[in-house]
Amino acid sequence: MDLFKAITGKNPAEYEQAAKILVNTPDIELFKKLVEQDDFLFDFIKNNVAKRIKQACNKDNFKNLYKFLEFDSTDCITKMKDLFVNGTDAQKTYAVKVFSLLDENDIKDLTPAIRETAKSDDEFLSNNSIEVLAKNNDAVSKEDAVKLLESKDEFEQFSAIKFLVTFGAKDTLPLIFDIMKRSSLSENIALEIPFLVDLETLLNKDFDKAILVLCNIVNAIPEIISPSAAIDYNLLEIFENIYHNNLTSSSALLLRMAKEKFVSFEENDEYLFDCDKNTKEEIININKFFKSINVNKLNSLLYDELYEESDFVFFAVDYADNIEELETLLDSSNQTLLLKVLTRLKEKQALNNEHKNIALKNITNTDIKSIIDAI
Repeated sequence: MDLFKAITGKNPAEYEQAAKILVNTPDIELFKKLVEQDDFLFDFIKNNVAKRIKQACNKDNFKNLYKFLEFDSTDCITKMKDLFVNGTDAQKTYAVKVFSLLDENDIKDLTPAIRETAKSDDEFLSNNSIEVLAKNNDAVSKEDAVKLLESKDEFEQFSAIKFLVTFGAKDTLPLIFDIMKRSSLSENIALEIPFLVDLETLLNKDFDKAILVLCNIVNAIPEIISPSAAIDYNLLEIFENIYHNNLTSSSALLLRMAKEKFVSFEENDEYLFDCDKNTKEEIININKFFKSINVNKLNSLLYDELYEESDFVFFAVDYADNIEELETLLDSSNQTLLLKVLTRLKEKQALNNEHKNIALKNITNTDIKSIIDAI
């Protein structure tokens, strides 16, 4: 087989095999031929070849690509450093990825600059930079991010959380949980946590915290993240395991939330319009599961979370139908919770002036007070 024709051709079986040979061997002669023909190949063919080589790469063979370089390792490091200092963001992104393969001492002089590119608005440059800092266990950048968790600016906090997640700082998980519980960006934060510790591990280690993360993830679909998250976070298997093996007041609430959310996807085609076949099939399977369970059992359990100190109380209020249970929360010291309870009572057509008067005794926030007066 002519490997050059194969890797630049249209036959998937041939170009996939040729790309694997190129990377696994590595076939330096084939690579040189591709470089020599650069001026004579159409851009779409070069792009196809690049994609094919990329697909042939894996964690076991990717270092073979460096054998294609015509200069020695010292020259390579020098060129990468120059590219990092003087190049575009795309070039910096490539260079800093190379740094992740090098010894810490080879790039020690660039560590302060890498700390700065870790803050870049370019997500690829930022992530690659953080990975280098994490590999070299850079205490300075980690400490800076931890300090930023104390910021009063929620977007700065979230930026710090994303840094620590990419850094792999599992010891900061308790701090991240505390922020998630009180932040208006709780859903965004929850979506990051499984990249720091997988949900299965979290469910086994701290069940209620994992359920709170999952409640926020479910809440984030589809407004913040696509319904394909159902596959990404393996939600069907998690829901099934919880229902059959670990049904508690908090997990019952999660399932109650998820049931309502996923049923809405099936009833409204626009939610799934842009989703691929696999996502649509997964949503159908999730709804089959929810149709098979005892919803009354879920509803009877979730009332155990209807108290002010519960981490799940804000979710529980949305699904509480018992008026007397809702009324017990009207003496709460949490002003946001009071507003939510009154809103739920109005939805149930049960709100009266007495409810408002009881709640207003604990309201000091003028904005909340105005909203209550208006409902």
